[in-house]
Amino acid sequence: MGKSEPACTPVFLIGRNGSGNWVVRDPSGLRGGLFVDRTQALKYAMSENGYRRRAVVMVPGALELDLGPARPDERRVA
Repeated sequence: MGKSEPACTPVFLIGRNGSGNWVVRDPSGLRGGLFVDRTQALKYAMSENGYRRRAVVMVPGALELDLGPARPDERRVA
């Protein structure tokens, strides 16, 4: 049988935001970024998940990168 991937593989979502930029983020919103092209977005996602193709999910429609307030345990410096 073929080699199966571990269940703990990080999943990354890839899609375009409302401005047309490529967005990569994990479902928890802790890791990700904005990219100008699909190739660089995919390269980042693959490098972050150990080059496991099944751990990258292309999202139809808009995918936004949440840049909301930091978690309470993080300090923001103005």
